[in-house]
Amino acid sequence: MVPLFTQSHHHFLGRSFLSPRSPGGSPSPRLLPRRVSCRTMACEPADAFRTVRPVTISYPELQDKKRDLSTKIEQGLGPNGLGILAVSDVPGFPLLRQNLLHLAPRVANLPDDVKKELEDPDSRYSFGWSHGTEKLESGKFDTFKGSYYANPILDIPTTDGAVLCRYPSFCRPNVWPTISLPKLEQAFKNLGQLMLEVGLMLAYHCDQYVTKEMTKYDIEGLEQILRRSRCHKGRLLYYFPRQLSECTGDIRSMSSWCGWHTDHGSLTGLTCGMFKSNGVEIPCPDTGAGLYIKTRNDQIVKVVFGEDELAYQIGETTDILSKGRLCATPHCVQAPNGEKAFGVERSTFALFMQPDWDECLRFPGEIHHHRELIPPNGTLTFGDYSEMLLNKYYHQRL
Repeated sequence: MVPLFTQSHHHFLGRSFLSPRSPGGSPSPRLLPRRVSCRTMACEPADAFRTVRPVTISYPELQDKKRDLSTKIEQGLGPNGLGILAVSDVPGFPLLRQNLLHLAPRVANLPDDVKKELEDPDSRYSFGWSHGTEKLESGKFDTFKGSYYANPILDIPTTDGAVLCRYPSFCRPNVWPTISLPKLEQAFKNLGQLMLEVGLMLAYHCDQYVTKEMTKYDIEGLEQILRRSRCHKGRLLYYFPRQLSECTGDIRSMSSWCGWHTDHGSLTGLTCGMFKSNGVEIPCPDTGAGLYIKTRNDQIVKVVFGEDELAYQIGETTDILSKGRLCATPHCVQAPNGEKAFGVERSTFALFMQPDWDECLRFPGEIHHHRELIPPNGTLTFGDYSEMLLNKYYHQRL
């Protein structure tokens, strides 16, 4: 799907976009039974929506392959779930989160000439530093946040020149500030690899649930598809401190930090954001700020999870291949408002777990997303599928 309101091209690896106003881009009746206008969704006060905690699974539960977690998987990720669940008690996670998120401001405040050297335009800015290349709902380029992209598993996914040319957003080598900020590489990899490890455990239990639900499950399991992939992508995000005039407007844009979208990959790992003021870590200054999700019954809720918890969201590719047993949901992020939000910066990290670029995906006949892109035989590589989506919206909209 395409962001309901946001246009982003190089972040497409992490998101998929669906415009409710564009021909051929109408949402699935199953997923979005009723349209909500852009004006209503963007401007309604966040206080109008209830706050919920996602279904939570402990790390020891997730480790135990003999434990039946089908009920929790269904409640969190199934047809009536939020499309997100949390994992608690992950050994080592709190420290690794702190180590990386504390570096986000340092990356963003590197000298401009250094950051320029860390950009990779040939990958559509999908590796290294990225700032001001993503468009907001207004159509203006987003200068409020910066991102650092890297593959936390493989520095050089491939040396095949033809593949590098065909799938640059997946296959380009990592770019690291080895001289200007040498700590970044290891902190990024340590957190990304842990989130992948936990995500693979979750994928195993997702497979068990889907197998029980489907009488015919003729595709390979999610765990194995993700385990052999070479193109997982981490994104370290930094939101620059806001000016007072940006914090005290009359209208709160619910999607002011990240527009409405669904992730187009398989599984997205998320950390809770870290807020700072004058270099000191603080609680979020606005209870209305945070992650919002649109549910199956057309309700919008705010979802909260703890600093010491990992969250995982289902992406469209998993939704498609599981025939809707695991469901991707539209979501956005609201920025804090009010005088207390003045000068506050935010850092967070996401890991986009996705199939390999040459993974052959056999799409079922029941397809609710991008049906027009699937050939008659129902088979595409993930790389080609992604490029077709990218070309469809990138060339059409920019």
